Amino acid sequence: MKFNNLLVAGLVVAAGAAGYYYSESTNSSATTAPTSNDPSKGLSKPADTSPSGSEKPIIGPAGEVNKIEITVNAGESIQAAVKAAEPGTTINIMPGTYSETVYIDKDNIRLIGVIEQGKRATLDGLGKLNDAILYSGNNVVVENLHITRYKGNGIMGQAGNNFEIRNNVIVDTGIYGVFPQLGTNGVVEYNVISGIEDAAIYIGMSDNVHVAHNHVFDSVAGIEIENSRHAIVENNNVHNNTGGILAFVTPGLAIKTTYDVIIRNNFINDNNHDNFGAPGSIVAGIPPGTGILVMAADRVVIESNIITNNKTAGILIVDHGSAANVSDDPESEPNPDNVSVLDNVMLNNGYQTIPEIKGLMALELKYVEPDVVHVSEGSGSCIANRSRYKTVGVGDFADCDFDNTDKIITYLLDTPVAAREIAPSERGQIAYLGVCSGCHSYNGRLIGPSIQTIQALYFENPEGLAAYITKPIKKRDDYPEMPSQAYLGEETLQAVAEYVLSREN
Repeated sequence: MKFNNLLVAGLVVAAGAAGYYYSESTNSSATTAPTSNDPSKGLSKPADTSPSGSEKPIIGPAGEVNKIEITVNAGESIQAAVKAAEPGTTINIMPGTYSETVYIDKDNIRLIGVIEQGKRATLDGLGKLNDAILYSGNNVVVENLHITRYKGNGIMGQAGNNFEIRNNVIVDTGIYGVFPQLGTNGVVEYNVISGIEDAAIYIGMSDNVHVAHNHVFDSVAGIEIENSRHAIVENNNVHNNTGGILAFVTPGLAIKTTYDVIIRNNFINDNNHDNFGAPGSIVAGIPPGTGILVMAADRVVIESNIITNNKTAGILIVDHGSAANVSDDPESEPNPDNVSVLDNVMLNNGYQTIPEIKGLMALELKYVEPDVVHVSEGSGSCIANRSRYKTVGVGDFADCDFDNTDKIITYLLDTPVAAREIAPSERGQIAYLGVCSGCHSYNGRLIGPSIQTIQALYFENPEGLAAYITKPIKKRDDYPEMPSQAYLGEETLQAVAEYVLSREN
């Protein structure tokens, strides 16, 4: 963390201290934070779709199980099965090793690994392939697979709605483990993910997502909710990452807000791993030893977690100005507002905290090993039973007027929601949002160079940019190699190039 304005922020501390869909989020140049902490107030809660007694089985976001089935045996191609499948097909993958990238551009496809005597179907990228599974279809399920040794992503969603990513083992897949991008209504649950250079689970620019019962470790970020809304993160085991659970607003992306995030009932322990994120990226600025990090996100509730042995802080709440490697974006409101810290078990956090936090403690004349640290000009936040925590910078937090989120069982919508309709004129924009924006922001560094840098290189040359996206060549030693996006097709690649060069924020 850089804490640029440390003295000013410290004096403030010492003194006493939108987008539901993409179209809505971009129609306004300014965002307004919700004004109530309690997520059950003022919300249109989803209908209760849980079964009553034995009336009906639970149906996930992808809908009922497909009746058409195809079986892929060891030595055969998963991609060939996807190509042959019609929408509404379940593809059963038998144990064996498959070294390929699987593209799912159809709706209602279920990719199910068959587990026999503990053996799974293994997608092995051999350290050469970039992505294991890319899906742009709606109502896609990926389940029971072992995915390893890819350079980019384990499972990446590209603007597909109603997704289910469940019970996969993902190890060493480069930048992201599970990465649904620009999707609405999905679950990520019961996965075991480790060895990821950015985020093991990364929910990007998505709405109505449930992340539960995952085991994530040995990564830079465990679980990250970025520029997304209406997300519940619960019952996960998150340990030995650099940062455990993150709720972010990253500047420079098309969706400018993160709000209505509930982080509850998680084990968040020993997240002290050295940071091995890409130099200059936002996650590279996460201090090792951060249990929960809230940056500029609004209406985040932190409840009933066990947060222990995180050496920098148990919970760190900051604005854009106090975070490392964050670019300016006048359309992104930089402060975390209406953050609620309810009852959590916090033990042995902050025992080796960073100098910037020590400076804030000195300004408050408070010398503790901090459970909760707050540095921002955000408003409306609250804390319950504050005397049980060691805190820095929460003097202006009110006492919370609610003590649980029991009324919010899920933010998932009645399933499935409508498939995303993409007009020909929107092809470049949606492809950019669903594919490119996970690595490129407008004026800062995520994984790849900024859009402004790309615009300078390819000014008035969309054909040249489309050609590069089709067959990229590594140009910078300090950036990872970009994978080919040729699978998008010539028309879409040209549309993406034209959209990238036309962007102004």
